[in-house]
Amino acid sequence: MAAQCCCRKASGAEAAPARPPPEPPPALDVASASSAQLFRLRHLQLGLELRPEARELAGCLVLELCALRPAPRALVLDAHPALRLHSAAFRRAPAAAAELPCAFAFAAPGPGPPPLPAFPETPGAESACCPLAFRVDPFTDYGSSLTVTLPPELQAHQPFQVILRYTSTDAPAIWWLDPELTYGSAKPFVFTQGHSVCNRSFFPCFDTPAVKCTYSAVVKAPMGVQVLMSATQSSYVEEEGVYRFHMEHPVPAYLVALVAGDLQPADIGPRSRVWAEPCLLPTATSKLSGAVEQWLSAAERLYGPYMWGRYDIVFLPPSFPIVAMENPCLTFIISSILESDEFLVIDVIHEVAHSWFGNAVTNATWEEMWLSEGLATYAQRRITTETYGAAFTCLETAFRLDALHRQMKLLGEDSPVSKLQVKLEPGVNPSHLMNLFTYEKGYCFVYYLSQLCGDPRRFDDFLRAYVEKYKFTSVVAQDLLDSFLSFFPELKEQSVDCRAGLEFERWLNATGPPLAEPDLSQGSSLTRPVEALFQLWTAAPLDQAAASASAVDISKWRTFQTALFLDRLLDGSPLPQEVVMSLSKCYSSLLDSMNAEIRIRWLQIVVRNDYYPDLHRVRRFLESQMSRMYTIPLYEDLCTGALKSFALEVFYQTQGRLHPNLRRTIQQILSQGLGPGAEPSAEQGAAGADSEADADAHAPALLLGDEAPGSAISLRDVNVSA
Repeated sequence: MAAQCCCRKASGAEAAPARPPPEPPPALDVASASSAQLFRLRHLQLGLELRPEARELAGCLVLELCALRPAPRALVLDAHPALRLHSAAFRRAPAAAAELPCAFAFAAPGPGPPPLPAFPETPGAESACCPLAFRVDPFTDYGSSLTVTLPPELQAHQPFQVILRYTSTDAPAIWWLDPELTYGSAKPFVFTQGHSVCNRSFFPCFDTPAVKCTYSAVVKAPMGVQVLMSATQSSYVEEEGVYRFHMEHPVPAYLVALVAGDLQPADIGPRSRVWAEPCLLPTATSKLSGAVEQWLSAAERLYGPYMWGRYDIVFLPPSFPIVAMENPCLTFIISSILESDEFLVIDVIHEVAHSWFGNAVTNATWEEMWLSEGLATYAQRRITTETYGAAFTCLETAFRLDALHRQMKLLGEDSPVSKLQVKLEPGVNPSHLMNLFTYEKGYCFVYYLSQLCGDPRRFDDFLRAYVEKYKFTSVVAQDLLDSFLSFFPELKEQSVDCRAGLEFERWLNATGPPLAEPDLSQGSSLTRPVEALFQLWTAAPLDQAAASASAVDISKWRTFQTALFLDRLLDGSPLPQEVVMSLSKCYSSLLDSMNAEIRIRWLQIVVRNDYYPDLHRVRRFLESQMSRMYTIPLYEDLCTGALKSFALEVFYQTQGRLHPNLRRTIQQILSQGLGPGAEPSAEQGAAGADSEADADAHAPALLLGDEAPGSAISLRDVNVSA
């Protein structure tokens, strides 16, 4: 910064603190547990410069704060080892500082290290900036504690700004892609993924869903690169070469998201557009044109007005680590899902539902993630029922509950992660709590509540009132349950919360499967043929099964029917070899022409049954699919059985087209059983280990199946959207 400072100069990591900052409390997530309660975060401003050649983000963060009590000694924020803080400064600010334009200065590149974005003096500031001492302490494997010493004379409720200048390299929240890792291979690409606690490597923050604020951003990117953020307002200032964004509603840190690359837009409705690489745009447009507005309108009829203005969707390259993410105004979704129409529909509707449940009303702690995911899943299925009918909704629900029971068998009914209110031990990454129980057991509890009131429409009215009461705030489970009993006083009088065996407390804190599951009989017209065909292949004599199966045209089935059928076969694997041969004769060529969600399941059957005649299909699939949602399950299965050498061969041929984080994960899978510390191919495999930006460390362990490579829990078993 060029401004004169009113205190002794103490900028940079080498600055000696005027007085030692207080020690952070032990064994707690320091920002969310302590410091966030001492301040009110009013607004944050980000000045960002994208430097793809260096895979570096340079930032200037301005936090608009006021203390809730006199003279707090320090401000403690969540940070990350990938984030290097260069300076910290303090400035008193006028009460209207959050309403002033977001202004940052980006210096022209020159000799020496590239300059950082700066936050100039603004009109109306009550004082010049004052440098602050700071320190960064290790906290956990997923973050650090940033402690900034504050002036001793700071008064309660007095607005002030803390200005932090930093660079972030190899950050788990920030995924840099070279052009060849995109579909068009034309320009570099970058996207962020903040859920659950990764954005602390994007910018220092209160990285807890309990804290919400509005934000503004100014982003400078290389010429010709389109930048998008999860904001209600956006513009490009051509003369400055920067993009400007503003989010007018308070959001938690994890919902601040950015994407930049060779992206072009196409309108698909009055308040929606898709963004995608040019080669993908026609497909994305044709699949979603008119549909998103239909889903938004259905959701509004159920739960009240859509409050975020626009609902845009950006399709990301296959390196995107999850299926979809509900960033406000701009859903992120993996491009691979475009192959699978029904999965695309369900995933986008789920993210639409998050606009009410998760984004507007947010779980205050990660221990109660089901408050967002369970309610969003329930709302998704209500929207689906309104638009596609009850039978389709029941089919999709049966498919997901099948996966839930599969996960239960793998984990055991006493697994602590099967609780809705999971106890988050100190230092445990909250992302590891993300699993199908969060979604499906949470859904079953919400469905049970809807049945207690006797009428889904009345329950819709309750959820609408719940959203209206708590929108733009964060809540705990007791808020939802108290509101439910207040809305239905007759149920409170009946003490439904204490009903034997179905107590609300037991729903929240008991391990194991849901205490009650929905009646899916309305989907029997779709699920009965699946069950009949499965029983035919596993119970009837083989010659009779093959003859009878030829009369069932599964090419006319819905995707979820075929996927459910293959999942049942996969659960029964290994199958008798003659059954696999007959299945291949009946279905292999047909399934090979279907979407990736179908093909991955058939190929896993091939691998788990060591069916060598169809291995060429496995090779072709892995040569064309670069998404972790399809590659990880196959590599896990290949390495569990006798096909590890085949897996190594395919990996060596394809690793150059994989994202470094995915290469590293597959290397870990391949190294299982090769001896302590072994890595596949010292020279050939080295390319996958050169990135310290291990986004796998923040990926949901059960969701992505990469925390324990080679384990029985694969992505196929638990694949869900965020």
